[in-house]
Amino acid sequence: MSGSSGYTGESCEPTPFPPGVSPYPIKVGGQQAWVHDEGFSSGYFLTFDAFSAAGEAPRKIHVFLPRSHGASCERYPVVYMNDGVTSFWPGGPGNKSWQVAQGLAGAYQQGTVRPVIVVAIHALDRNLEYSHTEWSPGEPCCGVEGYADYVGDRVKGFVDEHFRTLKGPEDTAIVGSSRGGLGAFLLSTLRPDRFRKAACLSPSFWLGLDPVFSDQVTPGPLATSKLLGMAAGVLDDPTRKPTLWIDWGLVFTGGFHNEVIEKAAAARGKEMVDLLKSSHGYQEGKDLFRVEDPAGEHDEISWARRFPAVMKALFPAVP
Repeated sequence: MSGSSGYTGESCEPTPFPPGVSPYPIKVGGQQAWVHDEGFSSGYFLTFDAFSAAGEAPRKIHVFLPRSHGASCERYPVVYMNDGVTSFWPGGPGNKSWQVAQGLAGAYQQGTVRPVIVVAIHALDRNLEYSHTEWSPGEPCCGVEGYADYVGDRVKGFVDEHFRTLKGPEDTAIVGSSRGGLGAFLLSTLRPDRFRKAACLSPSFWLGLDPVFSDQVTPGPLATSKLLGMAAGVLDDPTRKPTLWIDWGLVFTGGFHNEVIEKAAAARGKEMVDLLKSSHGYQEGKDLFRVEDPAGEHDEISWARRFPAVMKALFPAVP
């Protein structure tokens, strides 16, 4: 089965890309995709192996649709995920996964989370795309503003046009971990017109401040950092400030990722939470969610364990 979709997200006609017994190709808005059903009760996939918009370099994107997508006129919040290579299947340096489909399946069964569409975006160069400042001599950096516009305009624009989404920023989240968690924070503050919720798991708020990868950085507090200089205007605006989830693990043994990276993420995460409350009017349990994971390491296994709680905080089930 194959074809071309003209669906614009404005009608209640049956979805033109239903799940099938076997994967099949389809074009959506001129982009080639594969519809494939991996048997997860929480949804099925459209995978774009070479998504390209407005001349941008092609990249892989997975769109994970709830089972009910197309069966009614319901529209869904959307969760965009950085480091999409590890969202659903093992990948990355550790060959581990967030197991998003399984986490959502459990949350849906418990009735704690609204059905959502998940868009997992593979990075082309995560050091470039998720960073705002130099962090190690000769390493790519400082491309987050372009990436924010790419995801906010190109990817989100495409998803809103072709799937049954709730388009407003208050119904749209950006999620990431480590450098991708820093990127999530930055996207929500650079483009509050697109993303009004962000989850930053073990985020790299230390970038350019702490000698994690290089001694050639400028130490200092977050309050006077380039990061807060870029974000403060939005954080101080009640009409634009994002709801934030910020977490970290407390396991600082077992190798570099825990002993150095997670330790730095924890220290700067605590500093960020305190700063948001003391200087930017955030209130825990309202627009700020803070979690310390005693068993948390700097890996996808820990982030997968916390993911259902992230979704419950950002998109709780409607009573």
